[in-house]
Amino acid sequence: MTSDRPPAGPEAPAWPAASAPGSPAVAPVVAESSRSFVAAWLLSLLLGFLGVDRFYLGKVGTGILKLLTAGGLGIWYVIDLVLLLAGLARDADDRAPYGYEGAKKTAWIVTGAFAGVALLGGIINSAIAALATAIGQ
Repeated sequence: MTSDRPPAGPEAPAWPAASAPGSPAVAPVVAESSRSFVAAWLLSLLLGFLGVDRFYLGKVGTGILKLLTAGGLGIWYVIDLVLLLAGLARDADDRAPYGYEGAKKTAWIVTGAFAGVALLGGIINSAIAALATAIGQ
């Protein structure tokens, strides 16, 4: 009977316990970037329409495109923000920004509050404009 394991010895790499037959699979480890999730998220939230988040993540080419298109007319801005919040954003070296797990809940809450305040401000502004038009000013 032959074994699927490599021969043991000082030169042979250690066989990972998780890959032994019958053991559960282990998720691959994703290398983290030297760039911070919190910094990337705040830049995306506050200055994402200028592409600053892309520049921070080392993606200069798409940062310039995002700058010239005002965040893809707002669509690219929202997509990048959601990708960051979902933990799917990567830097130029295809590494995830560090600190996501510790800050994701706060980031989602603050982003939701920010969107709510922006929506409320838009509604109030529209109501004031409609009232001013109705009055005749």
